Amino acid sequence: IEFSERLSYFGIATSLIIYLTKVIHQDLKTAARSVNYWAGVTTLMPLFGGFIADAYLGRFFTVLCSTIVYLLGLILLTMSWFVPSLKACEGDVCAEPRKAHEVAFFLAIYLISIGTGGHKPSLESFGADQFDDDYPQERKNKMSFFNWWNSGLCSGLLLGVTVIVYVQDHVNWGIADIILTVVMASSLLIFIIGRPYYRYRMPSGSPLTPMLQVLVAAISKRKLPHPSNPADLYEVPNSQKAQGRLLCHTKKLKFLDRAAIVEEKENSFEKQDPWRLVTVTKVEEMKLVLNMIPIWLATLPFGICVAQAATFFIKQGVIMNRNIGGFLIPPASIYSLAAIGMITSVIIYEKILVPILRKATGNERGIKILQRIGIGMLFSIATMIVAALVEKKRLGAVKKDPVNGSLSMSVFWLAPQFLIIGAGDGFALVGLQEYFYDQVPDSMRSLGIAFYLSVIGAANFLSSLLITLVDHVTEKGGKSWFGKDLNSSRLDNFYWLLAIMTMANLLLFVFVAKRYSYKNVQSLAVANCNEDDHDAAGSMA
Repeated sequence: IEFSERLSYFGIATSLIIYLTKVIHQDLKTAARSVNYWAGVTTLMPLFGGFIADAYLGRFFTVLCSTIVYLLGLILLTMSWFVPSLKACEGDVCAEPRKAHEVAFFLAIYLISIGTGGHKPSLESFGADQFDDDYPQERKNKMSFFNWWNSGLCSGLLLGVTVIVYVQDHVNWGIADIILTVVMASSLLIFIIGRPYYRYRMPSGSPLTPMLQVLVAAISKRKLPHPSNPADLYEVPNSQKAQGRLLCHTKKLKFLDRAAIVEEKENSFEKQDPWRLVTVTKVEEMKLVLNMIPIWLATLPFGICVAQAATFFIKQGVIMNRNIGGFLIPPASIYSLAAIGMITSVIIYEKILVPILRKATGNERGIKILQRIGIGMLFSIATMIVAALVEKKRLGAVKKDPVNGSLSMSVFWLAPQFLIIGAGDGFALVGLQEYFYDQVPDSMRSLGIAFYLSVIGAANFLSSLLITLVDHVTEKGGKSWFGKDLNSSRLDNFYWLLAIMTMANLLLFVFVAKRYSYKNVQSLAVANCNEDDHDAAGSMA
């Protein structure tokens, strides 16, 4: 079902800027902003969907309901092409599309956004739930799960940006929408048939309530002295734990520890007021969420770099030479190179690097999650540098020959930047998925995947904001970097700006990562917490 979602998403997303400029007749800046807004909503909606899944519906039913909404969006998208009253115009070429078509089109793609909001965080976390962390082999299999999950997604991406985009380009958009609708409907049916064989985790209520309880209890006990021995803080034994795992105490954010101080009038063996006394585990879960905020913020510039691949990179491909032996490559199909780069990097990482690094470092993952994300950020810097150099060369060709300058360069000049960003995704995006799933409290794992997606969503909005800001500033300076078309723009300067921003941000990320403390779960057999091992896990080489 995730394969079908990625097939549909990338079949639409990679060609969206082309549809908006050719059919809806938006200019380049407006179309890029529209794509960024839609991508932003699509990747921020999972915050709401993940909350609903964790708190109320459960992951299976959230996937089921959201996939139905997604399917309705695809059906409306198909209708906007074939139903006479919803078509863009009567003929094949539109001077200006009907308002009814615009309304139907945008309603359809935002229904897809809503569907993605529930589907994306719930399905991935539901898949990871099929592995039990308490068993070493299953825990190792879960680490590999995120790598192979993304390889499967890339397969959907590859077909989306090749087969679906080819149909859009050489047949019509309506037939492509029919294919996507049929594939999604078939996947939904298969998902429902598999229901008896899944492992389920029951929703545990709002994950925000325990965090508020920690905050209220800590404030109410703010004048109490901090105990010298963390063992004096309140915790329930493993045998009495209803669900989830116990976490070890950490030394950071000590103010919150006051929420677990047992006062003289409180008996730790009696049922306690959860707004007055909470367990060490609840306090540590609050710390986990707070510690994620700097990491989330430090990954946003990487997300801005990723956003360029689906907008300006694709638009560059439109005006370059796409003819290969008489076959005209659809411009969005060049995005398939990013998928190839990602699949290649994931396979090399999983099959070659991880076994070697496990032996060298003694870490089950080979390297720590934040180290993997940092390596991906290095690739994003390299992507922007290469993109700037290629665009500078293209603009030089246009200067020599304003009419056919771009056509003198093959679209495969863009291949290096797509391959590099794809390889970077294999490190950073997969690392972010694993980080946000693994490091959130056990009751918030759908929200954890949503946090990962929100990085990309917020980055798309920031990309739009940055484009607007740079456009305004450079226009005041004489000439905007974003003209009516690419030939009158200076995307190379914009790419250099992103490279410098991401480079500076990487230094900040390393600083934050070195001080990060990973989740430390108590052993099932004994309540054993090794503070030294826990602190060591937070370092980034």
